[in-house]
Amino acid sequence: MKIAICGAGIAGCTLAHWLLAAGHEVTLIEQADALRTGGYVIDFWGVGYELAERMGILPRVLAAGYNDEMVKFVDARGHTRASFSSRVFEKALDGRFTSLPRGELVKAIFDSLPGRPEVLFGETLAAIEPQADGVRVRLRGGDERAFDAVVGADGQHSIVRRLAFGPDTAFERPLGCYVAACQVAGYRPREEAAYVSFTKPGSEVARFTLREDRTMLLFMFDAGLMVGTQPHDDASRKAVLRQVFADHGWETPQMLAALDRVDELYFDSMSQIVMPRWSSGRVGLVGDAAGCVSLLAGEGSGLAMAGAYVLAGELAAEAGNPQAAFARYEQRLRPLIEAKQRAARRFAFYFAPRTKLAIWLRNQAVKLIGLPIVGPALVARDLRDDFVLPTYGG
Repeated sequence: MKIAICGAGIAGCTLAHWLLAAGHEVTLIEQADALRTGGYVIDFWGVGYELAERMGILPRVLAAGYNDEMVKFVDARGHTRASFSSRVFEKALDGRFTSLPRGELVKAIFDSLPGRPEVLFGETLAAIEPQADGVRVRLRGGDERAFDAVVGADGQHSIVRRLAFGPDTAFERPLGCYVAACQVAGYRPREEAAYVSFTKPGSEVARFTLREDRTMLLFMFDAGLMVGTQPHDDASRKAVLRQVFADHGWETPQMLAALDRVDELYFDSMSQIVMPRWSSGRVGLVGDAAGCVSLLAGEGSGLAMAGAYVLAGELAAEAGNPQAAFARYEQRLRPLIEAKQRAARRFAFYFAPRTKLAIWLRNQAVKLIGLPIVGPALVARDLRDDFVLPTYGG
């Protein structure tokens, strides 16, 4: 089939990989002018890890990863209040765990694409017209194309979802907080192999050391602290961060000053996408566009890869019948996604805790994770994927 994929992120590139391997004709449409390389550092395990093996990109993923970090929660004077080594995740998952910048995973998947798919950067969809035997689309640049199926892999604020299913407000479930992330060069102070975080009620900042003298900065805060509507450009986003964190303390003044050197800033509300159906006719959704689990779930990238793999497999199995393939894909994936969404909502307590008591309770939980035997057992229970990747193509 001739299939359009809107979005060249983790879900879209993974879907393209498997569709091309099955012999389909793929057009990959990406709104940005190039692959998006920014964002935050992601934890990577489970179904995503297994798929990276199957796709032959695991060595590159591991080379880009960070596996020996200390996670620390400090007070305003920088004194450690709770900590654990990230090795606890490796022990709990039999070594099948790493953390890496999201952009590195995207590049690894994109570079693995078999053949030469058509890739349209700086382009997106302006209209979708379902037809009896296909889907006709109009691109933002004015061109019209016909496809056998269209897949929206364009994230939490999916344009395909908006065009084919309705406005974001119909499906977005805010979790009550915002997150911003960026990378800066030469940030000081620098503590190698460490994720260090400071929390005040309703707001939290953190830094994570990267290679080549880069540091990832994170800002998390209660939605009630932001005045006005969500900003839509980097200048206004930086202004919001400076307003919310003006009196935060610890290293926050240095972090806010470093924003002047940031060209790419991730900033979004912490939300989930909940939909009654992930497809309509020959138009389907995958990844965050269909069922965003939010940063709180910790496995969004792996789940996006799993959804893309299953969708590609079902499209191959249901040759010429994308409607049946979309239905089978959703039947397989929806229980896993809904379970991860429930777990993420429970975990919201630990994310930018709203009270001093909540901060103290979070720190006690962190101390438990740091215990030699208890920690791996707790982590294994929470990170286990109750999902077996199907095998397609015999």
